[in-house]
Amino acid sequence: MQEALIEAKTAYSRGEVPVGAVVVYQNKIIARTYNRKEELQDPTAHAEILALQQASKYLGSWHLEEVDFYVTLEPCPMCAYALLQARVKRLIFGAPDPKAGAAGSVINIVQDKRFNHQLEVTSGILEKECRLILQKFFQGRR
Repeated sequence: MQEALIEAKTAYSRGEVPVGAVVVYQNKIIARTYNRKEELQDPTAHAEILALQQASKYLGSWHLEEVDFYVTLEPCPMCAYALLQARVKRLIFGAPDPKAGAAGSVINIVQDKRFNHQLEVTSGILEKECRLILQKFFQGRR
């Protein structure tokens, strides 16, 4: 999660919502990125989507059954479903998102038994640090 926080800090410094993501495969980071919606002018350029793209390219497959996915903020519904579609093994996130979280806070797409795959979820890792960078960012925008 420390590495994902480094990515979130990069996003912050570039005026992006400070969310960072890191993908780990066989104890090696194979993807790392941050939100880039403003830079790319793309509503889908969330850290999670970009990290899934990098990881898929690295592995040469969209099947990511053996990866651990770290992200500083609980994924939104779009990202949660993308993680589900990629068959990610485990999601580890920092801060919950009480407004749009789709891994247990508002809804729980990633563990819904109606889908053919569910993710293992661990939450609250470095939660305080992940929450504080987001709070600082949004306070600065008000």
